[in-house]
This record gives sequence, C-alpha cells and structure tokens, in this order.
Amino acid sequence: MDTSIINSRVNNLRNLMSERKLDVFVLIVEERANSESCHYISGFRGSSAALIISMKDSILITDGRYQTQAPQQSPFKIVIQSKVSLPQYIANSVSESDWTHVGFEAEKISQATFTKYFAPVRAEWIDASDLIAKLRRKKDSHEVELIRKAAKIGREAYGNVLKKTHEGMSELEFDIALMNEIKLLGAEKGWAHDDFIVASGERSAMCHAPATLKKFSRGDTVTVDYGAMVEGYMSDITRNFAVGEISDKAREINEILLRAHNEAAKTLRPGISGKDVDEVARKVISDAGYDDKFVHGLGHGLGLEVHEAPRLSRTSQDILQIGDVVTIEPGIYIEGWGGLRIEDDYLIVEGGSECLTMNDNQSIELV
Repeated sequence: MDTSIINSRVNNLRNLMSERKLDVFVLIVEERANSESCHYISGFRGSSAALIISMKDSILITDGRYQTQAPQQSPFKIVIQSKVSLPQYIANSVSESDWTHVGFEAEKISQATFTKYFAPVRAEWIDASDLIAKLRRKKDSHEVELIRKAAKIGREAYGNVLKKTHEGMSELEFDIALMNEIKLLGAEKGWAHDDFIVASGERSAMCHAPATLKKFSRGDTVTVDYGAMVEGYMSDITRNFAVGEISDKAREINEILLRAHNEAAKTLRPGISGKDVDEVARKVISDAGYDDKFVHGLGHGLGLEVHEAPRLSRTSQDILQIGDVVTIEPGIYIEGWGGLRIEDDYLIVEGGSECLTMNDNQSIELV
C-alpha cells in the first residue's frame, strides 16, 4: 500500500485521538482477530501484531515470522520480539512511558486479558473501539477501486462458471469451480472468513446454506452468494440460476425481488437512514404477500470485512454518509420450495449512489 495512504490514515486517527484527549492508541491482533483494522491503519497483514500509535510515533510489534514481511508492508517502526505476549508488551510500554490516557479497543480484548495485563498499569484506559471503525467506514478512492475490481472479477468468474454448469453437477463442484475461477482471474481468494453460499432446490430456503454434495436437478433454482478479495477488500454478490427450466413461481418471486431491490437502491443517498431504505424494499415484498418470508435485514456495509458498518435493517440507527459502501440484498424464502436473493454493492456519493457490481444480470439465468 502506498505510504502516503497510510500516513494520511494515521494523521486522521491522531486527529480523533486529540479530540478524545488520548496520549496513545493501542491495537492488538491475535490469530488474525482484528487483522482488518491493523491492515487498514498500518498496511501490515500478518496474523500476529500490536500497534502503538502516539502523537509522535507509530510502532508495529510482531514476531520473527514477519521480520521480512512487516517492513515491506508497513512504514511504521518495526519491533521484532518473542519474549513476552503482545498484551504484555503493550502493558510494559505504557508502564515505561509518561502516557496517562491510553485508548484501546475494549470490543476486541477479553475481560481476562484486560484484567491480567492492562488493569495493573497505572494509566487511564479509555475505550476507543469506535475510532478505527469511524475511519474505515468512509471508503477513499483507493478502497473503492479495489472493491470495484473485486466486483468485476466476481462477475466475470460467475459468468465463466455458469457456462459450464449443468444438470447433475453438485453444489460443491460449482463452489470449487467458482473459487478457482476467481483466483485465476487475479483475486487473492473469495471472502476472508466465510464460505460461499450455493443452495439448490428446497435448500435455497436456508439463507446461509453452504455448498454440499447435492446434485442440481432439472427445475432447481440455485442461489449463489459469493465474492472476491483484492488486496484485502471484498465484493459481495448474490445471483440465481435455474437448471433446465424456470418455474412460474421462480419468475414471480424474482420479479418481486427485482422491484424491491431497485426501488430501495433508488433511495440510497447521504442522509437517509438504513431503516428507511430497508422499509422501501420490505413494503414491496409485503404488498406482494411475502412479508413473513423476508427474514433478514436489507443490507450491510462492506470493505475489509464482508459485514461491517453501516446496517440497513428494521432496527438500524445508521444514517448513510458519502463514502459508505453497502449491499442491497432482498430475499424471499419459502420452506419446502426454496428461496431467491438478489444482491449488489453500492457506493454512497453526493446526491445518490453508484453500483459497484454493475447490476446488469439480476434476472434468473437458465443453464
């Protein structure tokens, strides 16, 4: 990542630290947990690290496995050590300094870790869990282009695999073929921590059904929820296809979801609430008689994680802002029949939104 991008993000973090009157901000990555925020603010993508960011210094602490990788990825001062745990290293650093107001991420650290390592240190530990989240939510032009590239790879890969899809192919074979195609087209992988959803026939009534050895049968509708990762940033797309023939029921539900999706997408703009966007799609589905079959929120934020702020749902308190990237994904699920969902990714811009996934193939395709 360009050093100027990292420097700008650190400066933005320091501005937030100054507003909170923090002397220092600390962050821990253990076994990849919280690696996304570490990547965002430092550029480092290893599985074990700690960051100490004061008003003067930016320090990355990791172990010998990353002594070559760390300086290649991050402009921070690199400390390679293995004598103490990462929480202990942070505690020691705070103890040996004159910092009195220490920002940390209470949401990312267990009570046991805090009690053992941080509580004994004579400093005021201030929960600053929202600082990195605030910065990460507003996507800059570099991040948008990576998500756009991930979307392009995902769409192309899906189209390529669909050409080779046939009756008798299993969900798992489709899943593997899609992942392989995504990698061959230049993505690092699919999603960071989740499997794709490939659900056929009655199984598609399960919103989050992973691929199985079930074979595609004539008349099945198949829901595929997938994405690609480029430099840590992900796309999130859901499409549907039918094997051999498209039933009247599938056509009906797809048309309802198209209306719900597109009506909701038209409302996307800075200043609208996630709750209000959800309500637009939900009303279309309710008016068609399927209100109780739309069982999840309309969408979520997207970036270094496949689910992040803001949220679009009945209970969302989020107000959309310029720079948000969100999904729109209405779905209808009928036990004993199946389900469909249509999902695309949108960037909130001044006055409206831009679709990053090029929603030009939302209808059920026939294989």
